Amino acid sequence: MNTSSRPIRRFVIPPKLPPPVNPALVKHAEHRAQDAQNRAADAITRFAGSMTFVYLHIIWFTTWIALGVEKYPFGLLTMIVSLEAIFLSTFVMISQNRADAKRQVIADQEWRTVQEEDQQNKQLLEISEQILALTKEVRAMSQR
Repeated sequence: MNTSSRPIRRFVIPPKLPPPVNPALVKHAEHRAQDAQNRAADAITRFAGSMTFVYLHIIWFTTWIALGVEKYPFGLLTMIVSLEAIFLSTFVMISQNRADAKRQVIADQEWRTVQEEDQQNKQLLEISEQILALTKEVRAMSQR
């Protein structure tokens, strides 16, 4: 692909987010990508949340009104936009559920990490107590 077409492609197709680096999120993303419905919802959400979507609607509404497709108060246009809003709100909720699932994956991983660290801290305290006991014994023996 030549470099002059990249800005146009970027304008038309919003760029994907970079892949996650957290191993738990990578696994979650791979699992989510297996379902075609999730991939479609993610693509629609990514497009609907872009400036391309806004620009296309500006062009569409301006053209609709300028060409006089229908008379004011634009009943058909209003119905189309209302229907679109219903679907877009559904995709917003899907996106919100996806974000909640990601937050849960991260929270679960952090909880496991905290539990592992707690266990390690207990082991370190036991080792420290053993070192202290040995140190006391060595001192007691050296003072005899």
